[in-house]
Amino acid sequence: MKPLYIDGAWVEGVDAQPDINPSDLSDTLGHYDWAGEAHTIDAVAAARAAFPAWRRSGIQQRADILDTIGTEILARKNELGDLLAREEGKPLVEAMGEVARAGQIFKFFAGEALRPGGELMPSVR
Repeated sequence: MKPLYIDGAWVEGVDAQPDINPSDLSDTLGHYDWAGEAHTIDAVAAARAAFPAWRRSGIQQRADILDTIGTEILARKNELGDLLAREEGKPLVEAMGEVARAGQIFKFFAGEALRPGGELMPSVR
């Protein structure tokens, strides 16, 4: 069972469903909790409450977070690729490519967070 992570805590869902490999119906990857309406309301409220802190964070902090996510995805490429191949019933090489691309996208946007773009206005100070 994979509980839901809402507002910094693990909570039980309303029901658990199996995640089955579509190319091998005897391969159950795990069971995942489903969120109910109350879970959704709580998750949206938590996201809204957390947003002001994210808004105040600087570009370096945001870039570091995105870069860390990309690094972690790439470090776990084999594990995540195998899981994705089993979950989707797709060839391993295709799943590995998807995982690598996901990591690269996070790292790309980490760099973009630090790159000034658009029109820069002079300071009035």
